[in-house]
Amino acid sequence: MSLQNHAAKATAIAAALGFEDAAAHGVRDREIGIAKRVLDLSLAIPLLFVLAPLLAAIAFWVWLDSPGPVLFRQRRLGLNGRPFGILKYRSMHVLEDGDQVAQASRDDARVTRAGGFLRQTSLDELPQLLNVIRGEMSLVGPRPHAIAHDRHYGAIIRDYRARQSVKPGITGWAQVNGFRGETPTVDIMRGRIEHDVWYARRASVLLDLKILVMTVGVVLKRRNAY
Repeated sequence: MSLQNHAAKATAIAAALGFEDAAAHGVRDREIGIAKRVLDLSLAIPLLFVLAPLLAAIAFWVWLDSPGPVLFRQRRLGLNGRPFGILKYRSMHVLEDGDQVAQASRDDARVTRAGGFLRQTSLDELPQLLNVIRGEMSLVGPRPHAIAHDRHYGAIIRDYRARQSVKPGITGWAQVNGFRGETPTVDIMRGRIEHDVWYARRASVLLDLKILVMTVGVVLKRRNAY
């Protein structure tokens, strides 16, 4: 049998087993990852410089408002379940990062005076531009949850881990479709996860741009943010 025949036979076997589709998806995922990275850096770096005075003013306000560090760092799981430290302006009197992390709720006594405004306007998330520049996050992607919540919901919600096939984001498809803030029931969390998985399977630069534009309107409405 000639070399060409061997190659043709190998290609036919690979196609039958689905390896070619897997390879094609792998190439597509890498291309999308590169394109999203270019978008992230082209927006996050200029934003960091433009917003520098605002970032400094918020840091000073947090420092004046209540005792504790200006920035809050919490362990989250990123792409393929790799852990990283997400950055936020501290908006609570507590610094929870263990096996038990309670979600923020309306009129939560843990939230500081400055923190209430920062959470409503999502300004507490701005330090995550550093996470984006470092490659731990993307501007758009599934919002990363506390590891304690990953463990809990991962055990009871189907396809939960699929959301970690892309980098987590500062904003995401779930957030611009009403799943922002607290998730008091499993059904609400399931709805968020369904949107996250939908995005993970269809991620693209054009979709990211659409979500970024939609995010502006969501933040201005301040719904479900406390």
